[in-house]
Amino acid sequence: MSWLKEVIGTEKAIIAMLHMQAMPGDPSYSKDKGMAWIVEKAKRDLDALQEGGVDAIMFSNEYSLPYLTKVRTETVACMARTIGELKQYISVPYGVNVLWDPIASLDLAVATDAKFVREIFTGVYASDFGLWNTNCGEVVRHQYAIGAENVKLLFNIVPEAAKYLADRDIQQIAKSTVFNCKPDALCVSGLTAGAPTDTSTLKVVKDIVPDTVVLANTGCKKETIRNIFEIADGAVVATTFKVDGKFENPVDINRVKEFMEIVKDAR
Repeated sequence: MSWLKEVIGTEKAIIAMLHMQAMPGDPSYSKDKGMAWIVEKAKRDLDALQEGGVDAIMFSNEYSLPYLTKVRTETVACMARTIGELKQYISVPYGVNVLWDPIASLDLAVATDAKFVREIFTGVYASDFGLWNTNCGEVVRHQYAIGAENVKLLFNIVPEAAKYLADRDIQQIAKSTVFNCKPDALCVSGLTAGAPTDTSTLKVVKDIVPDTVVLANTGCKKETIRNIFEIADGAVVATTFKVDGKFENPVDINRVKEFMEIVKDAR
């Protein structure tokens, strides 16, 4: 039995992403609509995801494109306000993801009582956002310094829109990451949000670190989730829950229900 059962309540867990609208300071932020609209949109998606039956939710600033690797203070503050206003309505375990800043994610987790964070904690990458470096030792020390030692760390080891600079295969990366950094889970992603996770890569990772939770991180659909569950311990799901299965759309409760019916049958 993994920590998923203890923290989320089930093995083969589905963690649904709640994509917050662009925040103040982001290029797509709507000054006319303001923060109240951001909270309202998040509340609608929260209701749809929970009523649809997901196991957990992860709040992220997904529409803060293009992403920063050192996030500005106003983003974290506005995310904290939004989650704070929604907290009375949250009925499932939840985590946070401040793209792409692990320190900010942990700070937000402490401020909002989140149970887990997902981030890029290790590696050096050439990415759409420039040269992308990490410092896992510093992040974990910050985690303990702020009292977040019980927050689960979900390591994305196949970053979206980025390539590992070192000439290492995914087996080496997974094995050394587990040995050196003790992640609570490894997340295996496709190229971008909504892009399918390659099941052969997923299997390679799970086979090399069988005692570590491995999650399919992108592109899960109702047609593929049974096959994914044969390999992975759970999945992070977002785009397939949205109207017409499009990244930019709001959550469609009927798509969530259809997906989760298949999940429950598979479990």
